[in-house]
This record gives sequence, structure tokens and C-alpha cells, in this order.
Amino acid sequence: MKKFFRVLLLLASAVSLSACGNLKNSSLANNSKTTSSTKTKTYQTTETGNGGYTVLLKDGHYVISPIAGLTATTNDNSVDTREFERGLIQISKSQYSTSSYVFQEGQYLSTSTVNDWLARKAPSNKTGLNPALGSKKQYNPYYLEEILEQDYLTGSGSSYRLGGMSIGLAMNSVDYYQKVKDGPEYQEDISRSDQKDYGQQIADQIVARLRKQKDLRDIPLTIGLFSKTSKDSLVGGTYFLYGTAAANSSKITSWKPVSQQTEVLPTVGNAKAINSSDASSFNSFKEAIQNYFPNISGVTATLRYENGKLAQENIAVTTQFYGYEQVQSFTRLALSTAKKYLPSSVPLEIKIGSVNNVQALIAKETADSDYQVHIYGGE
Repeated sequence: MKKFFRVLLLLASAVSLSACGNLKNSSLANNSKTTSSTKTKTYQTTETGNGGYTVLLKDGHYVISPIAGLTATTNDNSVDTREFERGLIQISKSQYSTSSYVFQEGQYLSTSTVNDWLARKAPSNKTGLNPALGSKKQYNPYYLEEILEQDYLTGSGSSYRLGGMSIGLAMNSVDYYQKVKDGPEYQEDISRSDQKDYGQQIADQIVARLRKQKDLRDIPLTIGLFSKTSKDSLVGGTYFLYGTAAANSSKITSWKPVSQQTEVLPTVGNAKAINSSDASSFNSFKEAIQNYFPNISGVTATLRYENGKLAQENIAVTTQFYGYEQVQSFTRLALSTAKKYLPSSVPLEIKIGSVNNVQALIAKETADSDYQVHIYGGE
């Protein structure tokens, strides 16, 4: 049972909003647009851990942004979602210290506002951030697919206020469209250069619009540009640029590149692995566990690199066995094999399961932590 709760903690920490589950009561000033700045409500905050933000809860509940999940089109890639959020948190850490700021999902952008912003610009929607459709000969793609808001509060004791905001702009790398209803699907590739140019342009428009809100005039506004992958990609997109408009400024004057890469192993076709040593380590692990049981359906890994260095490795092992001792013994083998072949200097997760169920989880939460193991329905 102790192992079970340790793994639950590990899963809760995976998105960098780490929390040990203990709540602290505090009376934090409510910073929502519909509440007077002098009115207070009872809040709780989670304990921070592993370099993550303390998270603000309202009446014991996690506060969800009203714009979460809104997209410009239906051509979404679900594997992008987690990276879109996680990457913006990582960018925010360079602007808003985890020791000084408290995290809350965005509460200032409304559903109606963001739906209008994600739509095409038109006489009936002058706030649209995607271009007008264009002509039959010149199709204008949807550049902006999604908007993410994260709020960072600062203060102490019973007095907290919004101290900074981060906005993620998910830019399409491919736009899918039909020329006629129910007709064939076409696609328009969007280069990184066009993503950058268009993203920077609309970022300044968003900053200017946000400055019109009283509560957002004198805080830093950080905007990150995220490149979405094609809808059939096995990996999520990555951030490639971010900038911050200083308090009271309506423009981002300096942009900084973000060096992130993701890949899936084994590679497909003639594609080269980002790091041959990491690929070799994974292949050794894969071969060792596949030789143990003849009925393993597949072993794949998703690797994330930051500034050229491996930052996270997640492995999925799909099995075709269900026996109690089979799962127990295979999990022990996977653990010893991971210690032998896989890098010890990065967070790592190994999920073992059938198509329908997760049977076991092996994980290292940080580079310095020990492996944690939980077998579902086991000891």
C-alpha cells in the first residue's frame, strides 16, 4: 500500500505542478475579473516539491481555466496537449520563480473571447487572429490553433495578487481543410519561419488587448510560441520561441529561442535517432525484455531533449499476458534491465500493460531519485 501511494504522488508530479497532497489554508485575495479586489475567499495551497509551483486551490478544488481545450479547427493532435501545458510551465519558471509565485490555471480570458480570437478575421469578427479565408487560388491557412493561459500569483500571508501571466500560442505546422463540404481533404504545410513571423505578430496584438484590462496593466506578460505536429504524429509538439512584455509595456521587445526536441524509438524508415547512444541503450533494454516472454506485442519509447540533452524518457511495453506471476516476474525483470541499460541521470517511466489495462508502473521521478514500482492488483 505504501508503494501505491508513492506512485500516486509520482503521477501527480509529472506535469511539474508537484504537490505532496497536504493542503494549507489561507485567505487569498480573489483575482478574478468578476470580484472586487477587496473581497476575499478561503483558498488552500498545495505543498511544493521537486522544483514545481505551489498550486492554488479554491474551496478545496483545483481551478480549471474556462478556455482549456478550445481549438480553432477539429484537426487536433491529442499528444500535443500535455507538452503544450508542460512546456509553458518550464518557460514560466525562468520568468516567475517557483519560490515566489503560486500557480493557477488562467482565469482572465473567457470562452467567448478566445473563440473569437481563434476564428478567422471577418467583418463580423474583427478580433479574429487567424487570417481571412482568401480566394480559391490563394488559401490562407489557420496559423493559430489554440491559446493557453497560466496565472502566477505573488504575495504572502493572506494577501496575494496576480504577479505575472503566461500565454501559450499553439501554431499549426500543417493545416487540413476541404475546398467543398464533405469533399477530399487537403493540407497546407506551414514553415517554421511563417509560424515565427505570424506568431510574433499576433503576440503583440494579444499583449495590447490584455493591457486594456485593469488587472493586467502592470504585470509581466510572457508569451510562448508552440509548434504543433501533424495530426498523425506519434510525438507532441514543442515550444521554439518565447518573449516577455515588461510591466506596463504593450510590446515584446526581445524573443528567446527554445531548444526542444522529441522523438519516438524505434525510429521509422531511414530516420536517424537524435542521439545514437540513447537509441542504443533503449534497443538493448528492448531486446533483453523481449527475449524473456515470447508474447510481448511492442516496446516503444518517447524521448524529450532540452538544449541537446535528454530530459525525459517514457517507455510503453504492450503485453499479451495476464497471469499474476507473469506480471510480477516480468516487472522485476524490467526493473533490473532498466537499471542495467537505461540512463540513470534523467526522469524515466515504464508502463507495462495490455491494450486495455495498465498492469505495472516503474518510474524515477527525478534524476536523483530511486525507482518506484507498483503492480496493479499485486503486492
